Amino acid sequence: MRIAMVSEHASPLASLGGEDAGAQNVHVRGLAAALAARGHSVTVYTRRDGSMPERVPAGPGVEVVHVSAGPADTVPRRELPAYTAEFTQRLIDRWDEESPDVVHAHFWNSGVAALRAAWALDGPPVVQTLHSLEHLERRQGGDVRSAPARRRLEPAVARQADQLIAMCSEEAFELARLGVSSRRIAVVPQGVDTRRFSPEGPAELKRRATRLVSVGRIAPRKDVDSAIRALAELVASGRDDVELVVVGGSVSVERPLDDPEVARLAGLARSLGVREHVDFRGWVSHDTLPRLLRSADVLVATPRYEPFGVVALEAMACGIPVVASAVGGLLDTVAHGTTGLHVPPGDLPVLVRTLALLIDYPRLRARLGPAGVDRARTAFTWEQVAMHTERIYFPLVSTHRAHDARRTVLR
Repeated sequence: MRIAMVSEHASPLASLGGEDAGAQNVHVRGLAAALAARGHSVTVYTRRDGSMPERVPAGPGVEVVHVSAGPADTVPRRELPAYTAEFTQRLIDRWDEESPDVVHAHFWNSGVAALRAAWALDGPPVVQTLHSLEHLERRQGGDVRSAPARRRLEPAVARQADQLIAMCSEEAFELARLGVSSRRIAVVPQGVDTRRFSPEGPAELKRRATRLVSVGRIAPRKDVDSAIRALAELVASGRDDVELVVVGGSVSVERPLDDPEVARLAGLARSLGVREHVDFRGWVSHDTLPRLLRSADVLVATPRYEPFGVVALEAMACGIPVVASAVGGLLDTVAHGTTGLHVPPGDLPVLVRTLALLIDYPRLRARLGPAGVDRARTAFTWEQVAMHTERIYFPLVSTHRAHDARRTVLR
């Protein structure tokens, strides 16, 4: 099968850690490679934002095509709609020469381009993974800085794609509330590379007896503040041999504290008297992350909104218990009481009590960690994700008919 993936702003070749580089990049890269391993030909179309060659092999059976649309430089996501028409025309030109069997768009802006291009050619079916929903981000207190057009176009893309892939149960429910038929919604989670993320392998040395780790984009909705405040409460209660490693920040800065948001968090730690207990590590490459995760006693993931929670899954695969907000994909990924513990988002007293429980009872950590490894390896490998996705593609390819009545909505 010839599969075209459209990921306008999130290249599978990008270094993680930039403002717009994160879980979607990991997802596109992992899914493309796993589908290719199952015998398919995968081409990923992403907007050119540098001097990369037009076509770049990205592994056996996977090619990344850099589409020229707008300046060959980084463009914030909220400004990308200005170049959607140009991006769409480039897709039309390429697919007119050789049409893919199926198109899989990632994020709403990619869906707009993919649907317009497919319709222009009376072409292939379009599968859509949105990765997040703006109205859900706003409702749960996220720092939404989206393009104004997103509020109108994201629901339209959801209603018009041939098939929607939700990454968690909460997203599937919200898509149904937007008017998407449940017959066109399938839940397929994020995957994890269980060869890279595993308990086997080297681990960093800890500075203190207990190490808490927070990993992710440094943004207000990730609520790293709560992890720092909880640490301060733990230290004040006499558990002073605890450290918190905060991973995240801009890949473009020379020192972690040069990132304004990291500097703000450092100021918070200083004001709470725990600055010496917090190690702001800055950007860490995905290749070296397993070594750091293996050194952790607990991963702390307390976002106010989280479409999936890939870092929680990576920590589980490394055998690390997870304390996670009871939101979004973390409700599906982290099995409460089995691989970790859920806490209400923003509830500092509960977070402190939960972390204290895990610190004080190492036998509990020893039970949760191995269960996380088992869960990652039995339910979340990229091979399993690719197999489920493939089962969605096949019937669409064999029965697809163009939906003429829908073609005016995205203009």
